[in-house]
Amino acid sequence: MSAFVEPPKRWSHISKVTERMGPFVVDGFVASPQVLEMVREVRVLVIGAGGLGCELLKDLALMGFKNIDVIDMDTIDLSNLNRQFLFRTKDIGQPKALVAAKAIMERISGCNIIAHHKQIQDFDEDFYRQFQVIVCGLDSIVARRWINSMVYSLIQFNEETGDVEATVPLIDGGTEGFKGNARVILPGYGTPCIECTLDLFPPQVNYPLCTIAHTPRLPEHCIEYVKVLLWPKEQPFGDGVAIDGDDPNHLQWIFDKSLERAQEFNIEGVNYRLTQGVIKHIIPAVASTNAVIAAACATEAFKIVTSCAPHMKNNMIFNDTDGIYTYTYEAEKKDDCLVCSNVTKQLSLKPSDKLEDVIQVLIDDYHMREPGIVTITNEGKTKTLYMRNVKAIEELTRSNLKKSLQELSLSDGQQLIVADVTAVNSKTFTIKYN
Repeated sequence: MSAFVEPPKRWSHISKVTERMGPFVVDGFVASPQVLEMVREVRVLVIGAGGLGCELLKDLALMGFKNIDVIDMDTIDLSNLNRQFLFRTKDIGQPKALVAAKAIMERISGCNIIAHHKQIQDFDEDFYRQFQVIVCGLDSIVARRWINSMVYSLIQFNEETGDVEATVPLIDGGTEGFKGNARVILPGYGTPCIECTLDLFPPQVNYPLCTIAHTPRLPEHCIEYVKVLLWPKEQPFGDGVAIDGDDPNHLQWIFDKSLERAQEFNIEGVNYRLTQGVIKHIIPAVASTNAVIAAACATEAFKIVTSCAPHMKNNMIFNDTDGIYTYTYEAEKKDDCLVCSNVTKQLSLKPSDKLEDVIQVLIDDYHMREPGIVTITNEGKTKTLYMRNVKAIEELTRSNLKKSLQELSLSDGQQLIVADVTAVNSKTFTIKYN
């Protein structure tokens, strides 16, 4: 009697990449051992080595990707150990990227992972251009927007036909508690970018200033009071020193002052961990959600590299708050997107508006963080109106904030070139007087 059992017909659609075809294979794909050889050769970049990043590294390595780079600027904290499974107690204080890379290479033979304990902004276009696909597991919207603008700056077009000649796909995953999402972005091929779908991100929690100043009711109100009002007033670590959420001395001072205010109003619940969460905007993380989203992202990377199946179009959400629910839909590209459409936007203003009003419009309407503004004068010279990131320039241009556009000699139709931490390249706006 033969030991081989014919598999049930309901399994007939399952096909191995190296052996036979299947109904879900895209046109033109030919299964062969060379496919997996190609997977081993391509270079993949993973951004983030936290809860989602650890899962991504494991999934990609087990899928056959052997040349991986990983970037993460953080070090390992005790609170990471309950869900970032590549780390141990002895690793506390060590760079996440280095420890995660070492852990994977020790467990999966033949895998070469290059770790970078840096910020993504520390690398230029040449660095990012060498990868065939970039997979993100970030918890920062600013960092997401920055790498999104970077991949769009990498598009190379054919000068004769205008067609896309080279591009680097971006796969982005994100989780919050029992919810998560994954998306596929193909720059230059009509998929919406992160900037197009910025409104889908949950709004940041803000507390009314009158509440935190006069009638606090929650422990978060006490922490926000110290952060927003007490820190600028007392300047505990020197004049002009901003709060550093990764500095334990800063956090301890905020915690102590928050506890004093909480006791004054008989509010319970202020502790060091909550203080850290409010200051650093830490969101709840669940290991199972990270595993699901990482698996989706890694699968999309494999499909894009091998063309063994159609890639996702183009957004997937996952929710297991009550039961398990997942849904895939095709988000639409915005024709007036600042990043992927690269259009010049009009700012509807009045000559009496002050420069600080313009900056507030850029923050409120275009979700910028610290916009710096430059203009081109009628004589063709570059004039810096305000630049916050460079201290010397900020001091020289600070007085412009209170000046009206008329006082700054800005005319109707004049262009403003705006740089911000959320994008690689500056954006162009046109003044339109009402």
